[in-house]
Amino acid sequence: MSAESPSTLLGGILRPGPTREGDSLAATGRAGRNLPAAITTGVVLVVIVAVPLFFYRPAFVAVVMLIALAAIWELGGAFARMGVTLAVPALYVGTIGILTCSWVLGPEALLFALFLTVFACIAWRLADPSASSRINDVVSSIFAAVYIPFLASFFVLTLKEHENPWILALFVLLIVGNDTGGWAAGILFGRHPMAPRLSPKKSWEGFAGSVIACIVIGVAGVHLLGGNAAWGLLLGLVGAAVGTVGDLTESLIKREAGIKDMSSLLPGHGGVLDRVDALLMAAPVLYLITSFALDGRS
Repeated sequence: MSAESPSTLLGGILRPGPTREGDSLAATGRAGRNLPAAITTGVVLVVIVAVPLFFYRPAFVAVVMLIALAAIWELGGAFARMGVTLAVPALYVGTIGILTCSWVLGPEALLFALFLTVFACIAWRLADPSASSRINDVVSSIFAAVYIPFLASFFVLTLKEHENPWILALFVLLIVGNDTGGWAAGILFGRHPMAPRLSPKKSWEGFAGSVIACIVIGVAGVHLLGGNAAWGLLLGLVGAAVGTVGDLTESLIKREAGIKDMSSLLPGHGGVLDRVDALLMAAPVLYLITSFALDGRS
């Protein structure tokens, strides 16, 4: 089979077609994933994110930007399966603008960049004579602008304002704890489904495991960063609750689109958005809590 031409590849990037379910790697455990592939991919991701985060922060902003752009592409493919066309080119440019403004200029410029992105999404769809469902496309594009680049900008703002990479590391550990605690408790004790129509494997027992893991990580992390343990308790509770809502939000999108994973970009994990959904949803509230909990201590 011949390789795709540059024009075809560019077209697939600027106007993603409906996501196609690829052949999944053979599962090696009850989690339904290929654990060797998942672990290998996870290690690579940690290196790609952690090295620039701790050694060259502008490069970390670039990594966040690339992750957000990949997530926009995945979301475009998922919505295409539902007959909705996102204003992907406008979203790409808006993502770069929102995250750049967050890093260089701060929150006020970020909000103006979000407004410009929304305006560009509306203008893009109005100018497309082939669009048959413009209002659905516009509303979905605005949702994408808020869901991905706007929420992702809070990681950039946190690093800009605190200049302490360990705060962002705490964010990631909280969400890892949310996933791991929920998975372990769900496997061992899960009996009562939490949202069976969206995510059959999630249980209330698993959510309790998520809360416990996040509280332990939150209290320990805030204490080590010089804050009051009570803030760590709040951080853990909110991290578990909002992170779980983030997981279920993406599950809702995938259920509506009829797909298991957003893409196959990350072997053993699925898509980029499959890995950062909870992080995105939790970022604003974690940013707000740490702004109070660690004010002047970072």
